Amino acid sequence: MSVQDDLSRLIRPAIEAMGFEFVGLEYLSNPKNRLVRIYIDREPEGISIDDCADVSNEVSGVLDVEDPVSGHYSLEVSSPGIERPLFEPEHYRRFVGERVKIHLFAPVESGHDGDHGKRRKLTGRIVEADEDRVVVDVDGEDFAVAFDDIRRANLKPDMEEIMAGRSKSGSEQGRK
Repeated sequence: MSVQDDLSRLIRPAIEAMGFEFVGLEYLSNPKNRLVRIYIDREPEGISIDDCADVSNEVSGVLDVEDPVSGHYSLEVSSPGIERPLFEPEHYRRFVGERVKIHLFAPVESGHDGDHGKRRKLTGRIVEADEDRVVVDVDGEDFAVAFDDIRRANLKPDMEEIMAGRSKSGSEQGRK
């Protein structure tokens, strides 16, 4: 079991007992400064700075007792934000139809006679996901990617689409 898996196993119950969703955890083990970054959420109200502080205090207590990370490390607690990280198959299923950017451990070959070559990053819309893989439509081409091959993934909202929606709703409000 990896340090990240061990941390998740220890931290998830404490966060869920506080009434938050444990979105996921990143463990970065730079030799000079290890970092434990935890993402939490709560629907529909979202996360406040006070929520992050409360979770940080609770998790610090758990980590002090269990001591799963040797040496000095920094602890960050954050909301997932607009470019929400995706950690589990359920996250991909929840956001079917949304744009995503996936970073892979190794490049995958394009299926279109090599016209795109090998890709280590995929940006497209989530078509479907099951327990083992996610299918992403990248420029009209579907890529099936095993979760074990994903280094990290985040939602990647189309900012032009979002801004167009805001300006449209703003102009409609001005007409009322």
